[in-house]
Amino acid sequence: HQIMAASNLSGSHPAFFILVGIPGMEKSYTWISIPVCVMYSAALLGNVVLLVTIVKERSLHEPMYLFLCMLAVYDLLLSTATVPKTLSVLWSLSTHISFGGCLAQMFSVYFIFVAESAVLVVMAFDRYVAICDPLRYTAILTPSVVWKVGVVALIRSFCIMFPAIFLLKRLPYCGHNVMPHTYCEHIGVARLACADISINIWYGVVAAFLSAGLDVISIAVSYVLIFRCLWGLPSPRASPKALHTCGSHLCVITMFYTPAFFSFLAHRFGQHVPQHVLISLANLYVVVPPVLNPFIYGVRTRQIREHVAHLL
Repeated sequence: HQIMAASNLSGSHPAFFILVGIPGMEKSYTWISIPVCVMYSAALLGNVVLLVTIVKERSLHEPMYLFLCMLAVYDLLLSTATVPKTLSVLWSLSTHISFGGCLAQMFSVYFIFVAESAVLVVMAFDRYVAICDPLRYTAILTPSVVWKVGVVALIRSFCIMFPAIFLLKRLPYCGHNVMPHTYCEHIGVARLACADISINIWYGVVAAFLSAGLDVISIAVSYVLIFRCLWGLPSPRASPKALHTCGSHLCVITMFYTPAFFSFLAHRFGQHVPQHVLISLANLYVVVPPVLNPFIYGVRTRQIREHVAHLL
């Protein structure tokens, strides 16, 4: 109660939120922080090495690798927007975050997530053109098209996620500022309000469908067309080679969407899911893909593997 009183209210907004981490697991914070710190360090190292390799090697300045560059940048931003604050909470260095800072962090996480989702769609289209219409590949995916796609992904992401800031600012919080989480999430913040949050919940559902939902459908359609095209190939040798180029992308897609969808559905409809499970899921989707993506592409893609070895 003293903490709540200490929080100066500006209107109906608390001056700051207090992030308490993962309720019920306080005694394990030191042990939890070790893998989080290791994974974040690995994500930074892996994605920076991937970026430097692709930027330095002119032979890798092709659409597939440029999209991979975008993916690496978004992975770095996604983990950096959340993990440092998570570690400061787990290490009890700083559990406070200003109201504006909380909204900025929440917007950043979703903005980057939606933009990265768009890049995964474009990568599926890239694989479709490369396998089903290889002769027109360079004509369709020119450098200008690649960068225009990148800009459109950012604009779409901004338009979908910007309303969330106003939906949270309009809510009265009645002094509630203790949040059971390691970073700021839309529904996590909305649940502290002393008002009806139905609009926030339905906005979250609509935003998720317009971004990740439609993206997953688009990726599925791309792969249906790819597999249909592969079955029609005259050479039996062409099929495994083409499938191998899709394997890395499918691994990344699975890792990116699985924890995110579980977290999204559990937060909105899993009333009986333990809180520590919800928060652990929310941390998984911001730290696991950034760690594994560079390794999946680095190990499975011969050109990248060779150039990384040469660089090191």
